[in-house]
Amino acid sequence: MKELTKAEEQIMHLLWKKERALVHDVLEALPEPRPAYNTVSTIIRILERKGFVGHKAYGKTHEYFPLISKKDYSRRFFKRFLQNYFGNSYQALTSFFANEKELSLQEMEEIKKMLEEQIDKQKSGNNE
Repeated sequence: MKELTKAEEQIMHLLWKKERALVHDVLEALPEPRPAYNTVSTIIRILERKGFVGHKAYGKTHEYFPLISKKDYSRRFFKRFLQNYFGNSYQALTSFFANEKELSLQEMEEIKKMLEEQIDKQKSGNNE
């Protein structure tokens, strides 16, 4: 899967949220200062060429929609992130978060609880 630029990712987030949209709808949802209509249209066509977006034509008007779910993109993005920044090591990622001073005790307790639940599931052979 090809990577998205920041502008492409911003448009994809809007399409995931809206599910279907015209270029005008996407443009209106962008924060100020908004890019030109042609810029948004070009980015959406690039996303279509990359296989992220499809469209349905109504005469000269096109309604665009995501072809890949946010969950699937997030999964693939995270795998690349883990590989590029943590040497594909979940242990290195966990160590990074454990040593971050910005995590509250409550957040660390919640992470610990989630991990313990997953450990229990794997021990009981109930992988989801």
